[in-house]
Amino acid sequence: MITLYQTPVAWGTPNLSPFCFKLESYLRMVGLPYQVKLASLAQAPKGKVPYVEIDGKLMGDSQFIIEYLKGKHGDTLDAKLTPEQLAIGHTVRRMLEECTYWYIVYMRWVDEPGWRAYIPVVESMIPGVVGGPVPLQLLRQKFLGILHDQGTGRHSMDEVQTLAKQDIAALATIMGTKPYLLGDAPTSFDAVVYSFLVSIIANPVDTELKQHTLSQENLVRYCARFKQRYFSTWQPPETQAA
Repeated sequence: MITLYQTPVAWGTPNLSPFCFKLESYLRMVGLPYQVKLASLAQAPKGKVPYVEIDGKLMGDSQFIIEYLKGKHGDTLDAKLTPEQLAIGHTVRRMLEECTYWYIVYMRWVDEPGWRAYIPVVESMIPGVVGGPVPLQLLRQKFLGILHDQGTGRHSMDEVQTLAKQDIAALATIMGTKPYLLGDAPTSFDAVVYSFLVSIIANPVDTELKQHTLSQENLVRYCARFKQRYFSTWQPPETQAA
């Protein structure tokens, strides 16, 4: 049994962290048994979520965990991919994780309507996840500093949304009419794509990015297809039977 440590459920999705959601999606895709527990950053091997406990050992970073599981249990999702398909999947993953991710963070922590909607989520992580009582504004200032140092925080909301919409347009073009990112069968890269799309769509604030994403009909169909295949039985913890 794998224990997956992540942030609390919110906005009707298994997790608002695309990295936590990505790893849980992968576990469902490959059929590995797991249980979910609330994370504590103080115990996280890399000081971030998600992390897992496997065979009594804590391990961090969603991609390193996936690669470890591939080595231990076999790579049933990606084994038949061509070198070109692997390169495309890698490129899409890196775009979403290294660029689109920061635009999502910006819209939660910098944009005022986004921040107001995100406050209840942040409050649900204090003190459990962050490790103690922390004033909301102090936590927000920390993230604003991170975003400024990373670069995205130096842009306006309009500029960030323009960049993010370009990522989604590129993703929609690559997806085309295929059922999944790289063809008829899902691969590990779909765990990334789905988690990031839901992270955008689930936002209760009606941003340009959300509307742009929902206007990509192939991506909307893709999300419905993935959810039906892997999360059709999922329910928020408060609605699950005891």
